[in-house]
Amino acid sequence: MAAPSGRGGRMPGLKLRTFSSFKSAPYRIYYASMAGNWAAMSMQMIVRSLLVYRLTGSAALIGVLALAQAIPTMLMSIVGGTAADRMQKKRILLIGRLGSVVSALGIGIALSLGFLSPGNPEAVGLLIASAVLDGIISGFAQPALMSIIPEIVGKNELMNAISLSSVGQNIFRLMGPTLAGFLIDSYNFQTVYFLMASLNAIAAVGTLFLPRSSVRATSNVSPLRNIIEAFQYIRRETIFLLIVVFAIGHMIGGMPYGQLLPVFTESILKVSATKMGLLSSVSGIGALVGTLVLASLPNRKRGLILILTGVGMGLPLIVFSFSHWWYLSLAMMPLIGLAPTLHGAVTSTLIQSYAAPEYRARMQSFFAMAQGLAGFASFVAGMLAGAIGVQWAVGGMALLLVIISIVFWVFAPRLRKLD
Repeated sequence: MAAPSGRGGRMPGLKLRTFSSFKSAPYRIYYASMAGNWAAMSMQMIVRSLLVYRLTGSAALIGVLALAQAIPTMLMSIVGGTAADRMQKKRILLIGRLGSVVSALGIGIALSLGFLSPGNPEAVGLLIASAVLDGIISGFAQPALMSIIPEIVGKNELMNAISLSSVGQNIFRLMGPTLAGFLIDSYNFQTVYFLMASLNAIAAVGTLFLPRSSVRATSNVSPLRNIIEAFQYIRRETIFLLIVVFAIGHMIGGMPYGQLLPVFTESILKVSATKMGLLSSVSGIGALVGTLVLASLPNRKRGLILILTGVGMGLPLIVFSFSHWWYLSLAMMPLIGLAPTLHGAVTSTLIQSYAAPEYRARMQSFFAMAQGLAGFASFVAGMLAGAIGVQWAVGGMALLLVIISIVFWVFAPRLRKLD
């Protein structure tokens, strides 16, 4: 019997589009230019918090470090969104990559000179200063990073392009933390920081080859007026407010575990830096699978997927929080890695799909501000860890995420039904 299909025996309507955005030459340039930054970010996932914990033994100080990055991220996000709507986005990205080089290089030199050492814990202030700089860079560059994508690939390929970007990040997330842990155990922390500086330098060079982007916002009005217009727009278009509020709940309930992972590995699971890196890398497996699936899906039921990411992260994170068994903790990590990656990709896709072109970067900046709240949540979790233990602190916040997701499911049908 003949296959019930069109050409080549494929089922009608079934068209795999997982890598369709790579047909765009500018998108290939964008992807290659970001590779170095993604690799450095994957190492940063473990190296700074582990360094602080080994220098001081304080979970609370890890929280302070997260707060030091969160505040400038939030303050700079709306500024970065306004700048990205008014000026060339590739220039903003270049500034961000060069700032990351300076940050990593400074810490590497301080470690090499012995300024950062267990015998001089007061020098942890330099790490806090580095976190502040990284927060400024993240807040300023993130809106441009996402809002340039629809200009490169167009609206129809937007979710595919953003998902493929998440795929790239997660490929490095599979390798970077384990490599960083291995380098720390085999050599030292400064080796990792110098490598991170080099990778960001490569990313900066690649950024030079990005195409020029359009300037959407009116440049003959003041930046302050552009910021006011952004708040008026999100108040008028309330779907963006729902997206950002859910993002805040997701960041507060789900993300503190990453900053406090050294407390789990050093004090509860009692494993090496290499195994800590392995935990982070394994979380990238779930993230990679999720983003590959998302890149293949049609533009439907994205609001539903967004809400489900909260439950999908909260439940396995509760199990991880109270686990004393290495293999159970390891088994939870792919599930924990899957949900926040899907959340970030879907959130950015919805913002870039539904926002008016002249507001895209500024709407993305509100999401970046929500991401900055993860640092506040890590600070609170660090304080709670000192009072009630890290397991109850992280596990309790994960339970809060599940509750928030259920509330949105029931009371925010407009978001749940969004395609």
